[in-house]
Amino acid sequence: MKKRGKGIGSIFYGTGYGNGFPDVSRSVAVLRKDGKVKIYTGATEVGQGSKTVLSQIAAETLGISIEDVIFICEDTSITPDAGTAAASRQTYNTGNAIKKSCEELKRKIIDVTVKASGADAWEEINLRDVALNHKGQILKGEGEFIAETTEMKDETGQGNPYWPYTFNVYGVEVEVDTTNGVVEVIKAVCAQDVGRAINPKLIEGQMDGGFAMGLSYALFEDLNIKNGEIKHNKLTNYLIPTAMDVPDLEKIIVEDPEATGPYGAKGIGEPVMIGVAPAILNAIYDAIGVRITELPATPNKILLALKKKREVAL
Repeated sequence: MKKRGKGIGSIFYGTGYGNGFPDVSRSVAVLRKDGKVKIYTGATEVGQGSKTVLSQIAAETLGISIEDVIFICEDTSITPDAGTAAASRQTYNTGNAIKKSCEELKRKIIDVTVKASGADAWEEINLRDVALNHKGQILKGEGEFIAETTEMKDETGQGNPYWPYTFNVYGVEVEVDTTNGVVEVIKAVCAQDVGRAINPKLIEGQMDGGFAMGLSYALFEDLNIKNGEIKHNKLTNYLIPTAMDVPDLEKIIVEDPEATGPYGAKGIGEPVMIGVAPAILNAIYDAIGVRITELPATPNKILLALKKKREVAL
């Protein structure tokens, strides 16, 4: 017999290293002789789209096309430290550092332009002309951003361990086959707080990826450790979902700009994964009335839980 159930999972997530640990990002913006701008920062691109988003922040700050931004990263010999690609911090932390470096570069360009030509508005300035007329002068701006967190005080519980926080809610509908214990996710929706959506397509990609990872964590992935040895040490027995196992995700982007973020943006890399498993487990409970307390919720565990439920009822 197949039974359906619905469940929700809601989370909040603190961005960055947190709890008073120094969370620093740095950036340098340099005007090239062809009028394009080079951004130097140590932010690492690991597929999350940081190069694109951070380039957009630079372009917006300088009022130039993103094609005129040359983004240099992942080279420790020439880029300033921007911290790790972890804790969903690059858009917020390094985005702020890049914004600051571009604002400083912009001020310097305006300063030399006013002295040279009397231009008094940024819209009147041609960056290529500025670069050509100041060949001997390297115009650059530097930016540093430190996230504002304070350590929690044990005796009072007061503090500001993370900033900012991001929020989301997942809703899922599952179908549980009580004869073989197989759980299938039929429908799913995610409402994700993003602060300000700098690149909605990248956000949707993060939501899709996070949902697939969360579903995999909830229903498939099992290291099967026995006496300290990983038994499921290859993809033939360490199962992950295929495209057939992942339903279309309805994605709702919630924009509530964060005052301290670059143009109001927050990072969402990890938050989009966290609420999936709780939502699925709640939906399983709604469908068959048993709580699964150990992941993944494999067919064997589902059948065992149903058996115990029947035994208690007798």
